[in-house]
Amino acid sequence: METPGSQSSLHRANLERVVRAVRLAGSLTQAEIARTTGLSAATVSNIVRELKDGGTVEVTPTSAGGRRARSVSLSGDAGMVIGIDFGHTHLRVALGNLAHKVLAEESEPLDVDASAAQGFDRAERLVGKLIEATGVDRSKVAGVGLGVPGPIDVESGTLGSTAILPGWAGTKPAEELKERLGVPVHVDNDANLGALGELVWGSGRGVKDLAYIKVASGVGAGLVISGRIYRGPGGTAGEIGHITLDESGPVCRCGNRGCLETFAAARYVLPLLQSSHGSDLTMERVVALAREGDPGCRRVIADVGRHIGSGVANLCNLLNPSRVVLGGALAEAGELVLAPIRESVGRYAIPSAARQLSVLPGALGHRAEVLGALALALSEMGDSTLLDGSLTAAAPAFT
Repeated sequence: METPGSQSSLHRANLERVVRAVRLAGSLTQAEIARTTGLSAATVSNIVRELKDGGTVEVTPTSAGGRRARSVSLSGDAGMVIGIDFGHTHLRVALGNLAHKVLAEESEPLDVDASAAQGFDRAERLVGKLIEATGVDRSKVAGVGLGVPGPIDVESGTLGSTAILPGWAGTKPAEELKERLGVPVHVDNDANLGALGELVWGSGRGVKDLAYIKVASGVGAGLVISGRIYRGPGGTAGEIGHITLDESGPVCRCGNRGCLETFAAARYVLPLLQSSHGSDLTMERVVALAREGDPGCRRVIADVGRHIGSGVANLCNLLNPSRVVLGGALAEAGELVLAPIRESVGRYAIPSAARQLSVLPGALGHRAEVLGALALALSEMGDSTLLDGSLTAAAPAFT
């Protein structure tokens, strides 16, 4: 029996620290593990050897700072996670392992008027399709990350009122999918998952404080503070789209006037150009036309960028992030939208905060949210199962 403070319980705690560090990062050198966990190099070396002998981690030669090193990652067959992203017009599913390798990914159109039950049916079918296609043992699936385009109540797990998926308001997506898939399901809004995706795999790598701005049917922000998503006590942190820019402006879906969303979201921006470009115009098409030199599209994108920059300036003054990552279709406009954002930040943000900020396009494009869902599943899963398998396969080497 392990008792608090005993050698065996200390060893178990050290094992968990190492496994968690590697699981969250994907791969680390042994020196990086030591820095991340605060353990000595000798302790890390012994633990990595034990985990390797038990089949929990894989160790491969690499280099760091010009010197030979050993990279540690979780074994490719140690477990699997699933990411599911529900959007305004799409459903995306990805299957990955605990070494942060994406094994399969697929998307299909989703009718915004479809009921929640229909959406869950299709997600369950698509998950089964990917598992079958990859030959993965279903029992290896350790958890699911789920993204939805609306606010999630932290305590109840209920999807709040949303104009993007109106038939879903009041549902509990995590409970529903857990019942269907038989594994733990962790849910968050799409902006937070975009932030997680870019933090782990994209333009946010290497930073601890960032804001991911997603501009689509609405405008939202995923906030990362000290390396962790900040959701707020009610789960609504990051609703940058409802910062007031003009008290006499258009009425927003939230009931206020002149919110940032009414000047930047696709539903408000596209009508400005439809008289000259047709009623079937999309934001992707606007960006493409702007890149080709269309003056109207360029003007609209520049205006949107300046409005977004005003919201970003507020974030800079309040939270002082070191990086802002722009996601969604608008990010494909590159400097046509990024330069106006920087211009507004320079005008409205505190100079010291503006100087420290870099504004970049997202590196993951439309995959940001589904990869963020994988990252969510990876970050929320426990390590007991992994460790129990390792400890039974290898004799403990107490440190």
